[in-house]
Amino acid sequence: MAEHNPPPLDDPAPRRRSLVRNPLRGDAFGRGAEGFARMMGTPAFLVGMTLFCAVWLTWNSLAPVSAQFDPRALNFTLLTLILSLQASYAAPLLLLAQNRQDDRDRVQAEQDRQSNDRNHATTDFITREIASLRLALNDVATRDFVRSELRDLLEDLEPTEETSAERAGTAPVDAAALRTILREEIDAVLTERERADAPDRTKEQNAP
Repeated sequence: MAEHNPPPLDDPAPRRRSLVRNPLRGDAFGRGAEGFARMMGTPAFLVGMTLFCAVWLTWNSLAPVSAQFDPRALNFTLLTLILSLQASYAAPLLLLAQNRQDDRDRVQAEQDRQSNDRNHATTDFITREIASLRLALNDVATRDFVRSELRDLLEDLEPTEETSAERAGTAPVDAAALRTILREEIDAVLTERERADAPDRTKEQNAP
């Protein structure tokens, strides 16, 4: 006797397709109802319905009695039945189409609300970032601020140098005068060195 091994739980069961397609399943019936409602709201449908009723009434009123299929004597019973049947089916189809439109409007409104919430959150974030940048820029030292600080430091240093020179009992030293004194001292040292080296050079020249 052959053993029946069930498939493992991880494997999905094969999907069985029905031989007869259900027209009420899915979105086909709803699309058909919307198409019918859209068609009934057009001028072409109203003109066609008017012509149909006019031809029906004219034929059953003026044609021979043997050729009339809905005689006037019976108050056009068949036409009344057809129009009543049409109205009884048209009302639910129109309601179905309206419900589908309401569902779409509800979904669209929800998406718009979510989009507005995201835009509002993004705007708040950008506003906070701009405010933080303004606060950060207030703490950054600008060029004018640095210049003013350096100017104040120079003004503070100049009296200090004059005060230190006055305490030492000397006048403030000029930079040009210092350069002149240094040049004279260097020239004097070089001259003395050349005089000291002159006898040694003479002896070296007189040596055989």
